[in-house]
Amino acid sequence: MALEEGASTTQNFLSGVNHPTPNQTDSQVTPTPQREPIKHTLIGSSQAVVATIRSLHQLRYAEVGDWSPLLPTGNTGEVMSILVRSILVQ
Repeated sequence: MALEEGASTTQNFLSGVNHPTPNQTDSQVTPTPQREPIKHTLIGSSQAVVATIRSLHQLRYAEVGDWSPLLPTGNTGEVMSILVRSILVQ
């Protein structure tokens, strides 16, 4: 059940993305890839943030050293870390 709900949520999210319509040919749609920064922010206990950074490293998504140092959020027991990546967007 959770997988079906997740698939529905993903479909709803992706439905907002502009995709070429089926009647458009490749010659009509010539996307130019552009690099664009995307920011990831992790907020939680220091243990949870560090564990997530390590998990993303194990998945080869980002190096541990690419994340900012743990920064206090102002909430007791809560820190944050930020990663800025540059991705290709068409």
